[in-house]
Amino acid sequence: MNDNIKKVLRHPTQSEGLIFEKSSPGKRAFDLPPLDVPPVDAAKALGEFHRGGGVEGFPEVSEIEVLRHFTRLSTWNYAIDLGMYPLGSCTMKYNPRVNEFVARLAGLATEHPYQPQELSQGCLKILQLLEKCLLEITGMDAVTLQPAAGAQGELTGILLIRAHHEKLGNPRKTVLIPDSAHGTNPATAIIAGYQVQNIKSSDEGQIDIARLVEQVTGDVAALMLTNPSTLGIFEQRIAEIAKVLHAKGALLYMDGANMNALAGVTRPGDLGVDVMHLNLHKTFSTPHGGGGPGAGPVATKKILEPYLPVPVLVEKEGGRLVLDYHRKESIGRVRAFGGNFGVLVRALAYILAYGPGVRQATEDAVLNANYIRKHLEGVFDLPYTRPSMHEVVFSDALQKKHGVNTMDIAKRLIDYGFHPYTTAFPLIVPGALMIEPTESESKEECDLFIDAMKSIAREAEADPEVVKTAPHTTRVRRLDEVAAARKPVLRWKPGGKKSEAAD
Repeated sequence: MNDNIKKVLRHPTQSEGLIFEKSSPGKRAFDLPPLDVPPVDAAKALGEFHRGGGVEGFPEVSEIEVLRHFTRLSTWNYAIDLGMYPLGSCTMKYNPRVNEFVARLAGLATEHPYQPQELSQGCLKILQLLEKCLLEITGMDAVTLQPAAGAQGELTGILLIRAHHEKLGNPRKTVLIPDSAHGTNPATAIIAGYQVQNIKSSDEGQIDIARLVEQVTGDVAALMLTNPSTLGIFEQRIAEIAKVLHAKGALLYMDGANMNALAGVTRPGDLGVDVMHLNLHKTFSTPHGGGGPGAGPVATKKILEPYLPVPVLVEKEGGRLVLDYHRKESIGRVRAFGGNFGVLVRALAYILAYGPGVRQATEDAVLNANYIRKHLEGVFDLPYTRPSMHEVVFSDALQKKHGVNTMDIAKRLIDYGFHPYTTAFPLIVPGALMIEPTESESKEECDLFIDAMKSIAREAEADPEVVKTAPHTTRVRRLDEVAAARKPVLRWKPGGKKSEAAD
């Protein structure tokens, strides 16, 4: 088949060119009507420095070309509205439309953070109600909504711990972090001025209590515990862990990123946790990814309440709400204003929509993960056999016998119409396949995913090259990741060279 025939048969959405390539001098999307006022010399009116010039190389295209181009591009995006995101640890769940509707209400979306507090009582009541809900769900005593992400929530929590120890006269030197924790935990501890000491997981993916007792000395400020861990396993002896720490004056920080497996079922505050953060984009369905606004509230026990970031929301007599900036022991601000208000509104909408059903959502998430686990056991290696929570971690050990690794399997999964799972994480599982379906997915969707994974496993055994060279159906084939890292193409101009990273 010659190239001309290929061009005719090619589906237009499969190989969309750049908008610059469609440009032709003189084309216009629209024409503005003639001015009905005398023209003004912009340079004289504004000053030459403030006068903008034209955009060099700006594409000249017709309106329908613009419309069709960006409509076709939109079909390239994979989204939660299109299909399942089995990314373990990320909890890519569906964002209910009611969240967006509420956040866009005129009395909420248009409020200004600098308006007087007397005019903001409705917004402040929303924040207060969200605080009460989060405290009830976590079993903690106080909360700040300021942090804009989970990692900032972690830092806030560790700074609260540091402030507590400093008040006692010794900030201490070390933070203990299990090898099954989220990767941001060590960075958080170091930024807060601590040294990091690793705790190796047992063969069952749990903390070895005997070893912990040896490691908790008077220099230890806290243990940062991800629970459930990145292995998708619940730390069953967490209450005992808390007692070991408290006996030495250390505190227990819990990374609450995986609260999607606990909300409505158990409360960290009842298990001895002193401080924790919550990822509202994970557990409470606010928008996730893309670098957009996030929220990572931090909840604490009373022992750390004096150090919370300012301002703190306080209720005065008569129910009037005020923001209190005058707290002598506060660690100060960690975020402008009260946090990302629109995201907080979305989280509250989700909680109120579910009500007690938050527990059902949690149970469905755990059920889906274990359903997938049960059907893929034996097909893929399962390094840890303790019951899974909201996610399950396999390894590529069986497929490596045929030269196929976790990245190959993930790339091949794209050909089956699924977003890849999380590859090569957690690091303590070589060749990890980390899968989290969340409660969003139906049995039918889980079955399709299971069938795809089984089919890829059969391909890895019978025809490994098909998997190793995947994906085959995408517009861009597999990239040379080494070249992409070492020789990134950061700027492209029409007529420029094709990226060396592309196959």
